[in-house]
Amino acid sequence: MLTRLSISDFAIISHLEIGLYPGLNILSGETGAGKSIIINAVNLLLGARATTDLIRDGAQEARVEGLFQVPPTSELSQVLKGMDIPFEGELLVKRIITRTGKNRVTINGSMATVGVLMSIGPQLLSISGQHANQALLKPDNHLFLLDEFGDLAGERESLSQEVRQFRSLTSEIALLKEEISRAQQKQELARLQADEIARAGIRAGEDEELERERRRLKFAEELFRIAQSSYATLYDEEDAVLPRISRCLKDLEKASRLDDSLGMATEALKAAIAEVEEASYTLREYLDGIEQDPKRLEQIEDRIFLLNQLKRKYGPTLEDVLAYRESISESVDEVDKKKALLAEKQEAMAQVKERMISKAEALSQRRMEVAKNLERAVEKELGQLQMKGTVFRVSFQGPSDDEISDPDSLALLIGEEGFDQIEFMISPNVGESLRPLAKIASGGELSRIVLALKSILARKASVETVIFDEVDSGISGATAEVVGEKLLELSRRHQIVCITHLPQIACKGEVHFLVKKQVEDGRTMTTITGLDKKERVMEIARLLGGKKITEKAISRAEEMLT
Repeated sequence: MLTRLSISDFAIISHLEIGLYPGLNILSGETGAGKSIIINAVNLLLGARATTDLIRDGAQEARVEGLFQVPPTSELSQVLKGMDIPFEGELLVKRIITRTGKNRVTINGSMATVGVLMSIGPQLLSISGQHANQALLKPDNHLFLLDEFGDLAGERESLSQEVRQFRSLTSEIALLKEEISRAQQKQELARLQADEIARAGIRAGEDEELERERRRLKFAEELFRIAQSSYATLYDEEDAVLPRISRCLKDLEKASRLDDSLGMATEALKAAIAEVEEASYTLREYLDGIEQDPKRLEQIEDRIFLLNQLKRKYGPTLEDVLAYRESISESVDEVDKKKALLAEKQEAMAQVKERMISKAEALSQRRMEVAKNLERAVEKELGQLQMKGTVFRVSFQGPSDDEISDPDSLALLIGEEGFDQIEFMISPNVGESLRPLAKIASGGELSRIVLALKSILARKASVETVIFDEVDSGISGATAEVVGEKLLELSRRHQIVCITHLPQIACKGEVHFLVKKQVEDGRTMTTITGLDKKERVMEIARLLGGKKITEKAISRAEEMLT
């Protein structure tokens, strides 16, 4: 419940404070006095968009504060605890708009955001004015009103989760299919490349080994000549190195027996003989193994040519070629993995689609049941609001029989609210055909329909405060009196704040405030004051008779207030 409202430097309001009470609070005043400005200020506490032109001329900031009493057992109290907002039954909401365009929001002294106001505002109070009347004319809003009446928000949210998951999976599957398509276009080339490398049967370091063999075969004749000459010089000639060193060794061994200081030289010659012998044996084996094989040379050169081709295509070394083959083999495997993942996603989507369709059909069936109850409730309320005989219907438009029988087609029609499209239809005059609300309702009829719906929904809603602005639009006389009685009845369950120009409604209030516009020190400003019994009689008389208040009007006002 809104217990106190404070507005400073907002539009033509310099400073205004009002203490509101349980029951029916009435605000009246001349046209243009600033009643709608007060509603605009309250809207800021609900998170409405703010602009700097709302700040009063000469001021640096506009300030709106609202003090609410919130039952500790309400849903809102649990929401506030979840937001770590200090709360002990009262909620002080403050919003400041500065010339720089920045907003400062505090809730019970804690910093908050406009987004927080938007989330908790609808649970604090509801405003029904011209905007609400226009919103009622839009069929897009009718579905939410029906769901609110039928307490279907939980079922709608459950369906919404399935729809979001279905859409997410649909996007993921489409992306996977694109990736697989692109990969498959490259896959054939990758397979050809992998096969080419595999057929070559290469191994790391093979090119270096072949190059060495190629050089031996290409220069075999010269290598044979050099090796043979060297072998002869060391071992095979009559005056070869090895026999000469052997003779020298025999002489030194004889001399070392005479002088042991030649022992080191003797040992060195023995070692030299062993090395020369080893070199000779190696050269002899080399000569035995060397061959001239033009056919083998041709084979090697062909192989080296093939390996060089592979290296030009796939990497500078054979190791790189082998690594490339491994990588494209992995890419081929990756396609298979993506196909397996696609199958999993498609299976998951099929399950989600089945649940989604089932929930959408169940929600649609519940809506049709709820719609019958809403139709009866609205017709009953309208009957009490001088619109007896009015026929109110909820028109459903849904998928065709063919679409219902095709799960794939039906799934595409389901949005987060389901597949139902509804519109409120009305026939305010007996014998007239039903027509859309926007095409048939007059201003007075629309005001009463809004009041009827508000009355019905308020019985279910947890919101404590309902503000009615222009609820008297297009009505007068006995109808206005009935509307006043309806507001009074509604105020037994909720705090009602009603802005009105009609005495038949104003007289039903338990508290009455007068909004006035006046000039002080050359500045226009709006003020609000609570009326005592005598002042209230005069205000009701003014509403009855206009500028000139007659004794008859005063007498009638006193009668209306008794």
